[in-house]
Amino acid sequence: MTSSSDHDIILAESSNVETSQDDVPLQRQLTGNELSCHNLKRYDSLDLESSRVPHAKKAAKWSVILQLAFQSIGVVYGDIGTSPLYVYSSTFLNGIKHEDDILGVLSLIFYTITFIPLMKYVFIVLRANDNGDGGTFAIYSLICRYAKVGLVPSQEAEDRNVSTFKLELPDNRTSRASKLKLMLENSTFAKFFMLFATMLGTSMVIGDGVLTPCISVLSAVGGIKEAAPKAMTEERIVWISIAILVLLFTFQRFGTDKVGYTFAPIICVWLSLIAGIGVYNLVKHDTSVVKAIDPKYIIDYFKRNKKDAWISLGGVVLSVTGTEALFADVGHFTVQSIQISMCCVTYPALILAYTGQASFLRKNADDVSDTFFKSIPRKHNIYMHINTVEFDKINVN
Repeated sequence: MTSSSDHDIILAESSNVETSQDDVPLQRQLTGNELSCHNLKRYDSLDLESSRVPHAKKAAKWSVILQLAFQSIGVVYGDIGTSPLYVYSSTFLNGIKHEDDILGVLSLIFYTITFIPLMKYVFIVLRANDNGDGGTFAIYSLICRYAKVGLVPSQEAEDRNVSTFKLELPDNRTSRASKLKLMLENSTFAKFFMLFATMLGTSMVIGDGVLTPCISVLSAVGGIKEAAPKAMTEERIVWISIAILVLLFTFQRFGTDKVGYTFAPIICVWLSLIAGIGVYNLVKHDTSVVKAIDPKYIIDYFKRNKKDAWISLGGVVLSVTGTEALFADVGHFTVQSIQISMCCVTYPALILAYTGQASFLRKNADDVSDTFFKSIPRKHNIYMHINTVEFDKINVN
């Protein structure tokens, strides 16, 4: 018994020694696994769907964003970039009656461009995209996804009974959103109105895409008369404009990528030139126009002109024609690329252009009917109209 018990004890000790030796690497492995588990996070599928998980969507590289920003200049800003051609002439239809009216209109243009394209579209509307797509139907689709406001049923009847409890709303913002959602879902009028507004908005964008290229190209080609008044008749201007429009809209079949790379350098040159001319006129004629940043000049303008001031707003609105392209074309690019190109290139160039023209009009009020071409320094007036054709609608939907 003693020998057998001693034998059992020896075997147990040897097995313990082997186990302890084997447990050392095993414990290290377990410890390593525990450490690696800390690096793994468990996310709910609903969180992934709502993009609440960090890095759930792979961010684009800055090189790609900058490349898209450059392309967007050639596709998005052809319309709003050519507005300086005709804004002042369309606003002062009956001439300039008071010298400070120029400051009032410049102030209106400044705040119109700042609040609508820059603040509203660039920083607010672009965030309301439908998985990267923009436009009126994209917004309507986005609303229909989160509220049952579509006229065509998109859910089964049994889906109503899936959830049988109600979560406590975390804050006032969510509470207001929930109340608005219920109000829209329970109102038949709201459903029809939203669909009608969507179709109306789309129709207006189509109309803008048909009309504004004609205005921009005609205004651009009309500048040839400044260099060759005898050779360029009204009939020739019309036929040249038609030829340019046909070529531009034919070119869109090659796709947004080629259109962007082709016209982006042209638009960049154009924006650089109008910005440079604006600085030149500002320094040469009257630097005091910068005080138009004070909105009191808008109030004084309406007090002096009353009804005519309200009518002139039609010309001021032309300064933001083509703004809808910032949102409608975001599907071809990214939100960040549109924001960069607008904030860093287009917006500063437009503000400088309109400020320079206002400075020119302070000394040459009689030239308001042809402000753009008259304000160009005569020694450098080498057919600026070549760069002023309409490019913002030349994309493939």
